[in-house]
Amino acid sequence: MTGDGGAAIRVVIADDQRIVRDGLVTILGAMDGVQVVGAAQDGAEAVDLAGQHDADVVLMDLRMPNVDGVEATRTLRASRPGTAVVVLTTYTDDESILAALEAGAAGYLTKNANTDDIRRALEAAVAGQAVLDAKAAALLVQAAGHAPTARSAVEPGAERPDGLSRREAEVLALMARGLSNGEIASRLFVSRSTVKTHVNQIFAKTGSRDRPQAIVYAHRHGLIAPEGEAAGS
Repeated sequence: MTGDGGAAIRVVIADDQRIVRDGLVTILGAMDGVQVVGAAQDGAEAVDLAGQHDADVVLMDLRMPNVDGVEATRTLRASRPGTAVVVLTTYTDDESILAALEAGAAGYLTKNANTDDIRRALEAAVAGQAVLDAKAAALLVQAAGHAPTARSAVEPGAERPDGLSRREAEVLALMARGLSNGEIASRLFVSRSTVKTHVNQIFAKTGSRDRPQAIVYAHRHGLIAPEGEAAGS
């Protein structure tokens, strides 16, 4: 997987720790189809370098001096929507994850990620998809599980946010549990194409750019399916 026109994926690395930054430059520089075009020590420099080098992806730390990763992500998504952001950080608390995804990050990895994980995240970001580190996804789902369940939102006649239908609320609740489209289809006894249609409608109605942002929306609105159940069962 490469950037536009088959060219290498152009990546800016942002991390305030020089040893980490230099290590990532070395690791990504050895990947086929990846070109490191800049290395930044804070969010402001990351935004500047992304613009100077027309970066496809910024691999972004969260906690940095001056301009942190969340603010830089928000700025990039507003000023350079063609540049995706993949967070790579040591922080796995749900507030950090939610903040990064709400700012527009296309992926969230912890620094336990291996080279293959990083490559997959970069390729997914360029393809307009999203990748969550397994630990980050689990923590996000766990945090979502502390909210009220989706049961009331999927009952007949229940009031649902942003015009979501009952079925859309069911699908969103299962997405927030970490289920794939195929798993949701099996759970609800519908086809994958039907689930995909519902997911696209959910994105449009909730203003979510991708699956992680939809999960954040579900978390914020308490649209969470009880574990081990379909949302409307």
